Amino acid sequence: MATTKKIKKVETPIDQRETFVSLQKNFADSDLSVEEKLKTLYDLQEADSEIDRIIQLRGELPAEVEALEGEIADLKAEQARMNAVIDEFTRSIAENKQDIVDCENAIEKYQKQLETISNSREYDSLNKEIENQELLRQIAEKNIGDIKYEIAGRRAEIEDIKDHIAIRTEDLKAKKDELNRIIESTAKEEEVLQARRAACAEKIDARTMSAYNRIRASLHNHLAVVSVYNGNACGGCFNTITPQRLVEIASNKKLIICEHCGRILINPDFE
Repeated sequence: MATTKKIKKVETPIDQRETFVSLQKNFADSDLSVEEKLKTLYDLQEADSEIDRIIQLRGELPAEVEALEGEIADLKAEQARMNAVIDEFTRSIAENKQDIVDCENAIEKYQKQLETISNSREYDSLNKEIENQELLRQIAEKNIGDIKYEIAGRRAEIEDIKDHIAIRTEDLKAKKDELNRIIESTAKEEEVLQARRAACAEKIDARTMSAYNRIRASLHNHLAVVSVYNGNACGGCFNTITPQRLVEIASNKKLIICEHCGRILINPDFE
């Protein structure tokens, strides 16, 4: 008995630059009817538009929260850098203090040697060494004074940074509270809309979804699917649609793209 071998359909990769001719062919080749897919696309756009409206309610708050978080992080990094500088200055003070101790020990040693010298050349040499050590000690003492002055300046800057951090932290808390109030007030509605969107997206093939998302991303109002406006115009760009295309749109049997703005056109009856 002869068996019929099933031919497996080969899926071609999604091309972000593919023509709408190939998209139309793929759109028609589906388990769902073209009319049902068009209706699903319209429902998807409706859900996305409602989600966009909810996101717009948040206004600039998400961006403001992000900017404040970044500013606070930068301020804390600067504070840490200042503390590291102070730590380095503190180590330098300790080194200079040790230099002073070494100089004083050397001076004491040379002064004792002065008591046992036997000629003027040795006397002059030791006195020269004592002078050099005195000079080194003075330099170390001056360094300590300068460093302490620098530390005081850095500590004042740190206090200013701390004050600034406290102010910006309060601003951040207020912005977050405001944003959270808006999110909480629309959370249930958004959850329902996301579920509705997911249900629509599940019915649409990956190639059509890719085109839909690409159109949405390219438009300022994110309307990828629009109905015919005023009987003969695109509901997105309001350019006139040819009579032949109007007939095709009304038939619900073909994916029609506006030749002016690239939006997907659907029958007004879907509304």
